[in-house]
Amino acid sequence: MSHLEIRKIFFDFFKERGHVIVPSSSLLPDDPSVLFTTAGMQQFKPYFLGKADPMKDFGSRRTTSIQKSMRTSDIDEVGDESHLTFFEMLGHFSFGDYFKKETVNWTYKFLTKELGIDKGRISATIFSGDKKIPFDEESYNAWAALLPNDKIKKGPREDNVWGPAGPEGPCGAANEVYVDNLEVATLVFMEFYCDKNQDLTPLSQKGVDVGWGFERIAMISQGKKNIFETDLFAPLIEKLPSSFSEKYKRIIADHIRALVFLISDGVLPSNKDQGYVLRRLIRRIIVHEYLAHLDGFSIKDVISFVIQMYDKIYPELQNSKIIGEFEKEKEKFNKTLKNGLKELEKAEYIDSATAFRLYESFGLPYEIIKEIGEQKAVDLKREDFDKEFKKHQEKSRAGAEKKFGGHGLLLNTGELKAGNEEELKKATKLHTATHLLQAALRKVLGDEIQQRGSDITAERFRFDFTFSRKLNPEELKKVQDLVNEAIEKDMDVIRGEMPYEEALKNGAMAFFKEKYPEIVSVYSITDKKTEEVFSRELCGGPHVKHTGEIGGIKIIKEESISSDIRRIRVVLK
Repeated sequence: MSHLEIRKIFFDFFKERGHVIVPSSSLLPDDPSVLFTTAGMQQFKPYFLGKADPMKDFGSRRTTSIQKSMRTSDIDEVGDESHLTFFEMLGHFSFGDYFKKETVNWTYKFLTKELGIDKGRISATIFSGDKKIPFDEESYNAWAALLPNDKIKKGPREDNVWGPAGPEGPCGAANEVYVDNLEVATLVFMEFYCDKNQDLTPLSQKGVDVGWGFERIAMISQGKKNIFETDLFAPLIEKLPSSFSEKYKRIIADHIRALVFLISDGVLPSNKDQGYVLRRLIRRIIVHEYLAHLDGFSIKDVISFVIQMYDKIYPELQNSKIIGEFEKEKEKFNKTLKNGLKELEKAEYIDSATAFRLYESFGLPYEIIKEIGEQKAVDLKREDFDKEFKKHQEKSRAGAEKKFGGHGLLLNTGELKAGNEEELKKATKLHTATHLLQAALRKVLGDEIQQRGSDITAERFRFDFTFSRKLNPEELKKVQDLVNEAIEKDMDVIRGEMPYEEALKNGAMAFFKEKYPEIVSVYSITDKKTEEVFSRELCGGPHVKHTGEIGGIKIIKEESISSDIRRIRVVLK
């Protein structure tokens, strides 16, 4: 049974049971509290909480999806027989409709009837109960009608209570389902809301969140020993040189799949957040390609092969864009790679400080330092490397603040800095100007413009944004003129409060790095005469009341700071 057949069988099975097929959401989640989409339920979180209406949006209280997912917690384990960064999850969901008995019965039927798994190979664990959540008797009884008692185990909270996807959210008791002791599905029964303090309150409606590991389902359906022997990986691994060890073949296969889908969803290599993860994956691949010294072998060809494997399922995959971003990062990294590997070879012992120096000076990722360093890096731990990284960030931040004026800061939001009332007044004008600038950039260059950071002082601001090329002088002039026209019109700057989801529906721009509360502050910059909205953004302030207070701005520089990330520097006139 091929992976394409499994996809069809899964969707057909749940369509017959009233589920509406919903396309996979992006790997970049709407929820700013998490770095990536890690499970199929994330796009449905508002429906579990009763904040969105599934009947209105889907015409059903039952949905099903195959979700692109990304997890970095297992990145150091990739290379064994089961760990991945990028994977897909088969899922089906109920929002105040069916509950435990139906879910258990369908799980059993899908395994035995659709996939042909003998019932003697199936087992399940259910929650044994504790002070907060009682023993899951309903699930136990449902499984007892299908399996012998010795195939049903009672498990503790850490295994059989599924927490929220983020710091808070819906949660509940879970069943883990196994085939030959391999976990293939998790059945989560949403009954509670878990807040930041881990306190539980009952949800207004019960929900079901079922996730199946697609790669594992393919493995048992195809009778393979591990996921890398399935048709999701074997054809890809065959494209890699035979001189690569089995471990490195698996690492490269995983990382190539991940980079294809990350770039497709708009992630670009950088030193922060999602971009930092992508950079680590790409550079790990480049190092192994470089060390192989193989004539005629190109990772580009393997990337293209992966895209061809998936482009019928995910038509958004664009070969030229993905290859182009990979090549840009490769060209950038190759400038320091050779010297970095020489330094790594010269080091007698590699501790966290040495590893970070190799990363900072030559861009060598932790994984490569650990792998290539071998015995010299035997004591190197990820958590120690991350501490060095954080220590460096704190030093840089302190240095920037010292450079700013050497005094205690009256305001320091991370974006906006001011040392006294006069500086605060100037920085506030520049802050509002960043909103005008982003709106002007989108009007001139299109909706691909997304903020990637800003830094505002009393003297100037810098604004980082996504764009694939240098702006020409005419474009820069047009952007500057649009901002100054908006200032000249003395537009109103109006603050409002509304639910986060409503703000997004109303067109408010949100900064992808921020963690927003349920009720958000929205600043709208509006033309007094036409009532046309020039800019609308989620923001905590402060801002001027009218754009005329800004006076005017001048763009003094536009430059590249990383692959497809540009920076504009602006001062007041």
